[in-house]
This record gives sequence, C-alpha cells and structure tokens, in this order.
Amino acid sequence: QLEESGGGLVQAGGSLRLSCAASGRTFFTYAVAWFRQAPGKEREFVGAISWNGGTTYYADSVKGRFTISRDNAKTTVYLQMNSLKPEDAAVYYCAADPRGLVRFTTTIRDYDVWGQGTQVTVSS
Repeated sequence: QLEESGGGLVQAGGSLRLSCAASGRTFFTYAVAWFRQAPGKEREFVGAISWNGGTTYYADSVKGRFTISRDNAKTTVYLQMNSLKPEDAAVYYCAADPRGLVRFTTTIRDYDVWGQGTQVTVSS
C-alpha cells in the first residue's frame, strides 16, 4: 500500500514536498513514480526513481524544478516541487512497479500499486 501526503495550497513560485509512504518489506525493490491528473485531463507522468535511488527521470515540464528522492529505510519516496506554476495544480499520485529490480519504466500501465492521491493547488 502507498499513501501520499503533503499536498495543499501554495502560491505560484512556492514549494511543496510530497511524501509517499509505503508498507511492506519488499518496497526497496520497487521503482516508484509520481503521476498527476488535472481536472478534465489524462493522468500524466511526472517523474520516477529507481529501486535504489540511483536513477531518476522527469517529464520535460517539471525538469529542473522537481526532484524525486527516496529513503528505503523509511520506505518513503519524496517529491520536492519548487518554482510551482498554476499549471502544476493537480491530484498527485505515487505508484510503484514491483519489478523495479529488472526494469525502470515511465509507462503508467507498468505501475501496479497506487496511492489515493493528494491535491496540489497553485494560486496565481
């Protein structure tokens, strides 16, 4: 199971840090990604981190502003969001790929375990 937290209301240019807390002793083998979905839009990839944190990948729209990290000892993945823009407003979901030891993917269908989402609102 995954549980996101840290969402809220922030002014444009501000920062938020989202957390994705996981349960389970095999979490360290999972790749984890963040996706987001704005009203009326499809869920889109934001970024991902490999099982050991050695590799990260970001969507062009957030590159240089967002950073993903993980602490496997705490079974938690973080999404640090800086320089937020109104277009970043969405429900943010973390998702895990249990096959993270053998692949690193940005494809939404490869992520089997999902959190319930946390709302991020950015005021202009």
